[in-house]
Amino acid sequence: MKNVYNGWDLPQIVFSLLFVSMLITASFWVVQPFILGFAWASMVVIATWPLMIKIQGWLWGRRGLAVAAMTLLLVLVFVIPIALLVNSLIENSSPVIAWISAGRIQMPELQWLKEIPMVGHKLFSAWNNLVAGGGSAIMAKIQPYIGRTTGFFFAQAGHFGRFMLHLGLMLLFSILLYWRGEQVARGIRHFAFRLASRRGDAAVLLAGQAIRAVALGVVVTALVQGVLGGIGLALSGIPYATILTVLMILSCLVQLGPLVVLIPAIIWLYWSGDTTWGTILLVWSCVVGTLDNVLRPMLIRMGADLPMILILSGVIGGLVAFGMIGLFIGPVVLAVSYRLVMVWVNESPAPDEDPHAVVEELAEIEHERHQNGTL
Repeated sequence: MKNVYNGWDLPQIVFSLLFVSMLITASFWVVQPFILGFAWASMVVIATWPLMIKIQGWLWGRRGLAVAAMTLLLVLVFVIPIALLVNSLIENSSPVIAWISAGRIQMPELQWLKEIPMVGHKLFSAWNNLVAGGGSAIMAKIQPYIGRTTGFFFAQAGHFGRFMLHLGLMLLFSILLYWRGEQVARGIRHFAFRLASRRGDAAVLLAGQAIRAVALGVVVTALVQGVLGGIGLALSGIPYATILTVLMILSCLVQLGPLVVLIPAIIWLYWSGDTTWGTILLVWSCVVGTLDNVLRPMLIRMGADLPMILILSGVIGGLVAFGMIGLFIGPVVLAVSYRLVMVWVNESPAPDEDPHAVVEELAEIEHERHQNGTL
């Protein structure tokens, strides 16, 4: 049978697009429970792939032994600590939320202000006047917002079952990606090359660099600083050290540093009279607070420095969108997008003309069009 019409077959195009759209939607619907776990595993594997290759060389080139070693390393260094932190956060969240919601937050008396030479009594009197004049009212207004904010963060950590499911999927997908990493990388690059030729291939490579930069330079640095700071808090006898450790990790992820949590803890130790542990924690805080200046440049070797606002937006947005797992995925998504957009923008040179001359030229063109339209 001959086709007598060689032009555009509109129904065929419409039904083809509809069928492809339905197929893509159904595929995403099926794999939707595994997307976050696979994205998390991809970030971990890309960041630790050079280490896995070195371990494989040490184990006589046996990929199976290297995968087993990396799996054990992920369980010991990554999975178990995160599971313990989240579990402890959930166990300790209920009394903290109840304490905040019950209206027990009071303005401190700060008796130690009297001990400050020369100006101590004046500071203490000024503080008491502030409290008497409206400090309680201020705390009464702030308290509901504190309770809601705290409840939100604890609620995000409260989805323990879902978080552990993604953690298990991350470990499973990491094993598979370690085992067939080269084939998966070639498949992704082939697909990107089919979409956008060499530019697509370059986009995949740049995305890998951005993922490694965030995973090593931001996430690992935050985890190391948070865990070391938490050890100092626990040894110093600070209550709720685990919750403070989680807050410290969040603070490091948003580039505020661990001192936001450590300095109040040091003040509390001196305030309670434990000057020995206060001094020890002070010295330890100086080490932990400056660790990122040494650790981050060592981890980021490709020069993929990222703006702080990008990391902050990724952490907060990822936490709101995906929960606890978004702390790791959010910055990676924005970092990859940022690198790709910047490379695309830099493909053409920046304009070097005088801005005033450009504006005047555009104004003249618009004036000529207006005159021609009038005539």
